[in-house]
Amino acid sequence: MRRRTAALTLVLLLAGCGGSPETSGAALAGSSAAAASPSASATQGPSPSGSPSASAAPPQVNGNPNGKASVPAEARAADTSKPTRTVGNGTAASCTSEAVVSAVGAGGTITFNCGPAPVTIAMKATAKIKNTQGAKIVLDGGGRVTLSGEGKRRILYMNTCDKNQGWTTSHCQDQDHPSLTVQNLTFADGNSTGETAEGGGGGAIFVRGGRFKVVNSRFVRNRCDQNGPDLGGAAIRVLSQYHNQPVYVVGSTFGGASGQGGVCANGGALSSIGVSWVVLNSVLSYNSAVGKGANPARGGTPGGGSGGAIYCDGNLFTVRLAGTLVEQNKANEGGGAVFFVSNDRTGTMSIESSTLRKNPSAGFETSGFPGIFFLGARPPSVSSSSLTK
Repeated sequence: MRRRTAALTLVLLLAGCGGSPETSGAALAGSSAAAASPSASATQGPSPSGSPSASAAPPQVNGNPNGKASVPAEARAADTSKPTRTVGNGTAASCTSEAVVSAVGAGGTITFNCGPAPVTIAMKATAKIKNTQGAKIVLDGGGRVTLSGEGKRRILYMNTCDKNQGWTTSHCQDQDHPSLTVQNLTFADGNSTGETAEGGGGGAIFVRGGRFKVVNSRFVRNRCDQNGPDLGGAAIRVLSQYHNQPVYVVGSTFGGASGQGGVCANGGALSSIGVSWVVLNSVLSYNSAVGKGANPARGGTPGGGSGGAIYCDGNLFTVRLAGTLVEQNKANEGGGAVFFVSNDRTGTMSIESSTLRKNPSAGFETSGFPGIFFLGARPPSVSSSSLTK
């Protein structure tokens, strides 16, 4: 999981190409309930949380309203019409950290009944998936629930190789369960700084193993360690997915406005090793990779600083961005938007009907792909998209 020395990176410097403008992610994030496109609402619209009420606040809709990428059935929101358990009894006061931790530990399909108004639940402990609690776990906030790490702790954790959460197979790094879906939720102020298990990272959510997807969710002001050559993912860190099937991120926002983005050594929004991603109709903006010294770390530096929005390392994996806006992210080293290194040069990347703009790389990026540092099987495939400085 290590790439070449700094000598190689010095020759891979920036160049640009033109394109057409697209709606700003900052404008999108400025509204608490941005209007989704018809195609997006048909496939990932938020489900209700709590009892219906004429005075209920409209559920928040996230992602890129101009994104028109088709969403496959397996990437759509899970059905929560018959929940296994519900957090809360109809009031905001009943929706507590303890209730969330208990529900997540018990597993199943989890919804919230916190009343008609938006609610923020201050997490006093990290909610942890028990690997023995069924094959499918869904956490659905109905578009009105924020889980806050209070700037002190990681919010959600799943690890099929963590014996404390139970081992269910002899090949924990490649098993099909648990399958975790988070949808219609906001994850705010998560912080995994100082977490060392599995290399750290994942300020809001850490996942290893099983399957994982994100639908119509928002990630704001999340943090992880600010130095280190390979850790990352202020919002999400993923290691190992069953048979290298992709993590789907659909209709979701990471940052979205100045001061709302994630900050980490690498991967201000997303980070992974050996994991494939499909990011559809989403917004990644105002995220930062703040480490210094790249990977492997240059002498006298702590390392890191790559992948302002997305940091991906490993061997055979893929990244697909479709209907997605990536803007105003920055990296102290390589890839202000995306850092992609396939060590054995088998990995591939495609960009479809997307806009990448104003993602400065302070150190290095791949010529012809502004905001991207890429080492893989062949240059990224770009169609109906705009990549500009």
